[in-house]
Amino acid sequence: MVRLNILLLMAVMATALYLVHTQYRSRQLFTELHRTQQEARRLETDHDRLQVEKRAQATPLRVERLAKEQLKMRTTTPAITQYVRPDGTVIPAVAPVETPATPPRTSSLQRPAR
Repeated sequence: MVRLNILLLMAVMATALYLVHTQYRSRQLFTELHRTQQEARRLETDHDRLQVEKRAQATPLRVERLAKEQLKMRTTTPAITQYVRPDGTVIPAVAPVETPATPPRTSSLQRPAR
């Protein structure tokens, strides 16, 4: 009978120690979960902030300014545009315009055509 009591006492003690260990581990995991959720919220906030900054950096005016200043790009005009044919010959976009020696005179009494 004494052996049975000692065996039951050891079983109760082992169960109690296991219960304490399980509760301790549960609290550790809950704390880690809470910390991880806070980190996730912080990262989500950072992500949202970075998305706003990204949209602000990609405005058309800023891109155009950077292209002009840093890349030395310029807006296209017909005067600087050239077309290349498949055979490799270059065609200017605008044919050179010959300027007349004297501009034509118009009478101040003439009405413009409608």
